[in-house]
Amino acid sequence: MLKLIHKTMQWFFMRVEGVFNIAFGDKLNPLYHLGTITFWQFWLVSVSGLYLFIFADTGVNDAYASVEALTHEQWWLGGIMRSVHRYASDGMIITMMLHMARHFAFDKYRGFRWFSWITGVILIWLMYITGINGFMLVWDKLAQFVTVASAELLDWIPIFKGALIRNFIFEGRVNDRLFTLLAFIHLGAPLVVLMVMWIHVQRVPRAHINPPKVIAIWVTLTFIVLSLIRPVVSQGPANLSVEVVQLDLDWFYLPIYPLIYEWPLAKLWALLVGATLFLYLLPWLPPKRRGSHKAIVDINVHPDNRTVHARFGETILDAGLRGEINLPYECRNGGCGMCKCTVLHGEVDPGIYQPGILSAEERAQGKVLMCCASPLSDIEIEYEPQAALARPPVREYVGTVDKMEKLTHDVMGVTIRLPHGEKISFAAGQYINIVLEDGQRRAFSFASAPHDAEHIELQIRLVPGGRFTTHVFEKMKVGDAIRFEGPLGDFVLRESSRPIVFVAGATGFAPVKSMVEDAFHRGLKRPIHLYWGVRRPEDFYLKHLPEQWQREHENFRFIPVLSEPEAGDAWSGRTGLVHEAILQDFPSLTGNEIYACGSARMVEAIFPKLKDQGAEEGMCFSDAFTLSARSMVLQVPAEEPKG
Repeated sequence: MLKLIHKTMQWFFMRVEGVFNIAFGDKLNPLYHLGTITFWQFWLVSVSGLYLFIFADTGVNDAYASVEALTHEQWWLGGIMRSVHRYASDGMIITMMLHMARHFAFDKYRGFRWFSWITGVILIWLMYITGINGFMLVWDKLAQFVTVASAELLDWIPIFKGALIRNFIFEGRVNDRLFTLLAFIHLGAPLVVLMVMWIHVQRVPRAHINPPKVIAIWVTLTFIVLSLIRPVVSQGPANLSVEVVQLDLDWFYLPIYPLIYEWPLAKLWALLVGATLFLYLLPWLPPKRRGSHKAIVDINVHPDNRTVHARFGETILDAGLRGEINLPYECRNGGCGMCKCTVLHGEVDPGIYQPGILSAEERAQGKVLMCCASPLSDIEIEYEPQAALARPPVREYVGTVDKMEKLTHDVMGVTIRLPHGEKISFAAGQYINIVLEDGQRRAFSFASAPHDAEHIELQIRLVPGGRFTTHVFEKMKVGDAIRFEGPLGDFVLRESSRPIVFVAGATGFAPVKSMVEDAFHRGLKRPIHLYWGVRRPEDFYLKHLPEQWQREHENFRFIPVLSEPEAGDAWSGRTGLVHEAILQDFPSLTGNEIYACGSARMVEAIFPKLKDQGAEEGMCFSDAFTLSARSMVLQVPAEEPKG
């Protein structure tokens, strides 16, 4: 039966969302932003409520008159504020109910999602309590009906034993103390609502609390137009000596109130308590979902070379975002196709999505939408990063050698100048291919930072017998034309808050220089440690630069390591293999991002040792090659190409 209900509701939502996608576009479909629209309506309720509180009187004899004055004498603002306050409150009930119904329809309330479901149920009750309390403060006929009916409903509870209703039998029994209490509740309850709303979204990775600007404007204007067309007005002053027989009821907040006088109170309480318990227990009621027996599965993500863990039933997108991977997404509801990826290995449940977004041919190729698909086993996926989507295509350039500086006996610094007005857009850590006359290519990392895109700095190490590097050291001169293509590669800093550990070997310092200078330029405050390992002191060809960075930036630390010191070197720094210095300084590498830049042999030697000391498999990145085919892929050619 439950499956039939789910399928029926899914059919309804998918078709309505499809129509809305045509009308509004997938990025502005309001059904994809129900949670954020609820937040926006809360802000509207709060702002309008504070304004009303400034002018409204909470005395029993003055409450009605003050609200009337706001509504009619100050209709141009006070009256609109009152109407927006009511309509936004009603709107919150509508969007919260739709939000809950959609999560129920798509079976997104079980397993680890129980917390969000339960806090959602609490939020709905808090909103009803706050809204019903608000009706009382106006002290018109509707307020009289709500107050007396609420007292009768609560008096059924044995603890009250009819004590509440006695306060409303005679006019004189209602005094200012009651209104002070009601006003206190109406001001305090929204603060509790806001706190629970904040708690509610904590398990949703990168949850937004505000809708797109266009939707926020549209919602606000809708309420203002409603306020002008059908303003909210009072229904005559309260009079406890006269029974209220005719009212304009708010059916969003008060649907059960007529039942107070139609049903036995015991039956009505059974309905309220039973419905609430049912909603609370729903995540654990049968039938249980069938699928993987593993509570946690691994998702190996390319090109980030990261492994994240997913809980059973969690989407690939949520697991990736929770693991601090900057996955592309927009609607999060299978309506835009922004989050397409390819499943390379493993089994997934593709989920439910708009049919036109993912074709049968794409599904046959292993493509899924990360916002809908859930892994059923350990999987491996590949996606196109947002940076890559925004990155201009690889193109060919012709520059001029602008500067040549011999940094050490076997490292040449070469600066290439592009034609006037021309720039190359790249990310720190990427590389270019030098194109030789016969079409062969040699790869070198950018040593310059992206903000200086008119000049490209390379650090070229002489490879004995190497065709291009020998040419650089023996024949190349300033003014020579040089042809290259780029930018290439995905060895770039990941967007996160984790500390960074750079491991550079020899000319592996080149991409590190680019990334560190870019990090400083962008104002990154993440702790950065640079371990630069070479054989002899003279191999530190730009040692003064990281020393300068360390003096100027509190978050940067430089640790040079010499592997083959000699007695005459007068070296007082760290010695040995570069990874040994890291292991000495970090009892645990858990929580750090590690970027290794250098020869393939260096990477091959250090990564297993670092992982033994807590370095997470998905947090180790290299510009050479990687050891685990499961978690890493070829990024760029080795830093020391075949000259």
